[in-house]
Amino acid sequence: MRAEIAGTTVHYELTGSGEKRVVLLHGWGCSAALMRSAASALEDGMRVLAVDFPAFGESGRPPEPWGVPEYAACLRELLERLDFLPCSAVAHSFGGRVAIWLASEDPSLFEKLVITGGAGIRKPQTEEGKRRSEAFQRKKKLAEALGRIPLLKGTADRCAEKLRRKYGSADYNALDEEMRKTFVKVISLDLADRLPCIKQPTLLLWGDRDTETPLWMGQRMEREIPDAGLVVLEGGTHFAYLEQAARFNTIVRRFLMGE
Repeated sequence: MRAEIAGTTVHYELTGSGEKRVVLLHGWGCSAALMRSAASALEDGMRVLAVDFPAFGESGRPPEPWGVPEYAACLRELLERLDFLPCSAVAHSFGGRVAIWLASEDPSLFEKLVITGGAGIRKPQTEEGKRRSEAFQRKKKLAEALGRIPLLKGTADRCAEKLRRKYGSADYNALDEEMRKTFVKVISLDLADRLPCIKQPTLLLWGDRDTETPLWMGQRMEREIPDAGLVVLEGGTHFAYLEQAARFNTIVRRFLMGE
């Protein structure tokens, strides 16, 4: 199914039945398809809404570079149109950013939250990271200066692309120029100060080998979200919800259904 929202097309799937409702929010570069295992585990007794965020899965692209607030507003409008509020949310990685934003903005939207490998807390910059950033900025300014010389514009563009390949993350380099702007807006927003504003019971499930959103982030969320509990999935990476699907789904179902 599709909905036209905020200048783009949002693809979603509705399954299951029951009085309880849950929305599944995927991570960056992923889609609702990766959350089908969780959907199947929750369909018996719950209405399940799986959403493809704009730019991912079968949804269209944002009409302009979006940040977390724009993605959150888009999701909220979809939930309101479908009369799907209040509901619970199961969010992975980038989906966690959106869930944190909405939950902290309006406590009435979500009944319970499940966040796995949730993003939103900015990693502290290391000395090595600081040196890399400074080197990138120096070389970027040089490339921009070359680009202002008509005969050297092609050379400047190639230099700029090499710099992005060398200094940018894999996620960043996988994107085209327009989506890179969205990516930068998304990861630049630190949501740590919103954690104490989350009033819903919150279950955090984290792989102890997660290198994208390390376990310390889950531990910090547990400390700062007033009603939160952390379950560590031993041996799990950033995609522990897929690697340990049976265990993950059982824990989530019991938490959401009160079984």
